[in-house]
Amino acid sequence: MLIESTKTEDTFDAGFRLGQQAKAGEVYCLLGDLGVGKTVFTQGFAKGLEIEEPVSSPTFTIVQTYEDGRLPFYHFDVYRIADVEEMDEIGYEDYVYGEGVSFIEWANLIEEILPENRTVITIEKDLEKGFDYRKITIEFPEDTP
Repeated sequence: MLIESTKTEDTFDAGFRLGQQAKAGEVYCLLGDLGVGKTVFTQGFAKGLEIEEPVSSPTFTIVQTYEDGRLPFYHFDVYRIADVEEMDEIGYEDYVYGEGVSFIEWANLIEEILPENRTVITIEKDLEKGFDYRKITIEFPEDTP
C-alpha cells in the first residue's frame, strides 16, 4: 500500500487508520531517516488504538508501554541499541509475542530477531515533490494458510 502525504496531518491520519485496524499480537516495524515523521505517524497509530496519553519517542528507555487504549501498545525505539542482545534484557519477546501491539522504530537494526509475520512501514522524503511530501509504504505480511 502506498500513501502520499503532503502535510503532517496526512501522516498522522495514515497512522491513525492503521492503528484502528491493529489487532493483538501484531508487530509493526517503522523505517525512515531522522526527521521524516516517524513520531507523528506513531502518534496517529496510538490514537487509532484509543490511547489518550501523549506519545513520544522512547529513545532513552528503548520501550514505552501504554495500557490505556483498546489494546496494550509497546512502542520501541531501537536507534541506540549497540547489540541486539540488549533486547533480551528488556524482555523483548514478552512484548512482541504478548497480547498487545508492538511498534518498533528503526527495526532494521534488529532485523535478525524480528518475527517473520510483521508489517513494515517505510516513510521517505522526496524534496522534488516538496518539503512536506512523504511517501509512506506499508507492506503487510503475506497471508499464510
